Amino acid sequence: MSETKSKQTSLSDHLTEEYKRQQALFSAQPAIIQRFLEVQGKQIAEAIVDGGSQVRFSLPDRIVCTLENVDQPALVTIPQNQRAYSAGSFLNRLRKVELHKELRHTLIELEQSPDRAVSVATGLLRHAAVTHMVYNMLPAGRSVAYKLEDEEETIPSVPETDALEPESAITASTDAIAEEGKNEEGRGDLLVPFVPFARKFFLPQWVAFNENGDLLAKSVDEANAHVKSMQRFMEVLFLAVALAPYISADEEYAKKRYGMLGQLVNQGRALAVYQTKEIIARIKERAESGNLNRGLSLSLPYFDDQELRVDITKFEVIPAGRIMFVPAFVVRAVRQEEMKVSQDTRLNPSTRKHLLHLLELLEQAFGTL
Repeated sequence: MSETKSKQTSLSDHLTEEYKRQQALFSAQPAIIQRFLEVQGKQIAEAIVDGGSQVRFSLPDRIVCTLENVDQPALVTIPQNQRAYSAGSFLNRLRKVELHKELRHTLIELEQSPDRAVSVATGLLRHAAVTHMVYNMLPAGRSVAYKLEDEEETIPSVPETDALEPESAITASTDAIAEEGKNEEGRGDLLVPFVPFARKFFLPQWVAFNENGDLLAKSVDEANAHVKSMQRFMEVLFLAVALAPYISADEEYAKKRYGMLGQLVNQGRALAVYQTKEIIARIKERAESGNLNRGLSLSLPYFDDQELRVDITKFEVIPAGRIMFVPAFVVRAVRQEEMKVSQDTRLNPSTRKHLLHLLELLEQAFGTL
């Protein structure tokens, strides 16, 4: 155990060292070269995140770097024929080869170039791209504190009760959302404050359910959209780390990952619970109207906190045919599914616990009828 911990510490130190080295190299560049790298980095970042098939990029015409047998860093020219490159292709998209993997391969080859200036410039271009992804492509959020729901959890996702600051007479932009079409001429946007529970999360505008599981969004479709926005947020962070692992040592990266990861797990599970209750209500409604006598199969949503997405588990309650619906059939099917879930090694302990809770809701709803 101590050996594993030592390896993790060593890796963390290595990533931090590499991050600081790239930061120092970038800061040592003249302002005009920094701006050039930022523009190229933005172009690369957007192509990766948008799922493009190809990206073209250029190295600057000169770069500040250290040379062999030279004590002080020098401004070194990069030849014209070594500046323009591309990664990916339409054919690779058809083969489902992801652009960020193609780009990473291209960048590694350039960083291994015997030309020191090309190698350093490529590393700085990679740095500019991931910095843009973390700092500019993702909204800034609030400072938050989460705790583990219980000892089986690995991801803190429950807001700390003392994380909410006292109510203020002045509403900050992070405390409210500007409503469109409701502001009077000559006035600013109408700020509608988020509910207290939402303000305990990193981005309150994407909080769709309160602490009791009640819907705060205008509809389930909107709640689904919020969860997808949070997934997209986490995907951008994943792509940044895939391109340059050392970005995980950046403070802003750590803040955004911690804040959004806890919020996504909390709200993803809340969405699954809400949809399960909707399924229960629909079954009862159809049973009362006699529309369940030709079979019943369920598609139960749950949030997988390994994959960070809502997944579906399907199971049959009543086989197709003319069989009269009896609530006990649901209980029996649910118990069989619970046995399968409890033995499913593809699920981590926290996801398994969450899914078993959803199945328990079904069992309770029909076990008392």
